[in-house]
Parts: sequence; structure tokens; C-alpha cells
Amino acid sequence: MRLVKRILATILIIVLVLIGVSYLLPGKAEVSRSITINAPAEAIFPFVNSMQETEKWSPWLSRDPETKLSYSGPEAGVGNTLNWSSEHPQVGIGSQEITESIENQTVKTALDFGSMGTASAYFLLQPEGSETQVTWGFESDLGMNPMSRWMGLMMDNWVGGDYERGLENLKALVETGS
Repeated sequence: MRLVKRILATILIIVLVLIGVSYLLPGKAEVSRSITINAPAEAIFPFVNSMQETEKWSPWLSRDPETKLSYSGPEAGVGNTLNWSSEHPQVGIGSQEITESIENQTVKTALDFGSMGTASAYFLLQPEGSETQVTWGFESDLGMNPMSRWMGLMMDNWVGGDYERGLENLKALVETGS
């Protein structure tokens, strides 16, 4: 009986330490990747300023070709919204709406992953001579949830590779037209 009490006390202490340490972890998860595309910003901008156009280079749609997509709002720019639904756990259910659009420079979006939370994403287009550096970024406020803060440490590993694949797809699409 004494051994069981010791084991339970040890487990309780470990759990409390993990919870306590979680509040020392970052309260925000941030991921970004960049690529240089051999094209001017005006050739790239339409592909990031329209949810319909992102369908052509998205790194997630290839995971589940059966993903159901629907769009609302204008064809491009602020208010253009994508809703998606997939049984695939790495695609899931959610929506993304363009909240800010500065022609040939910046696009910002609001993401809603339902029970998985919300986040924001952005595209920055920076001309470099005849080329353009495109940065795709993601930010999520992790709040005070201890589990979210631990998971935030892994966000770069979970999303970074997808962003790299997406940017490579975008580069190929813009540079070769396919």
C-alpha cells in the first residue's frame, strides 16, 4: 500500500511539474518558410490572393483528393473564403478567409480549424531584381492550455515541411506554368 501511494505521489508531482513548465513555454506558435521565384510579384500574387488559385499548388490536397472544397465571397482578395472537409486526419475540417490584401505585396488570412483552434497565415512578396522572395508564414496563439503549449513546440516540424512543399509547387506553377 505504501508503494502504491509513493507511485501515485510521484506521478502527481511529475504531472504538476509538466503543467508548471508549460507556462514557461512560448504562448505563440510561429512557422515560416521562404523561396525565391524567378518571376515578378505580379505573376505570383494571383496564386496567393485567391483561395481557388491555391488549389493548384496546395501541399495538402494531394493527401486526400476526395477533400470537399467550397468557396464564398469574391473570387479574390478580402473576403474570399475556402471551406474544406476531409476524413484524412492531416487535412481535417476548416476554413480560411483572406482578411488583408495589398496588391503584389501581402496577403493575410484567418484560419479556423474548428475544435483544433484558430490561427493566421500570411504571404509576403518581396521583389529581388527580376525575382521575388515569397515568404509563407503561420501564427497561432496557444492560450493558457498546457497541452497546446507543449504541442506548439512541434508546430514547425508538423507544418514546416508542408510549407516547403507548397512553396516548391507554387514556384513550379509560376515558373513553368504547370
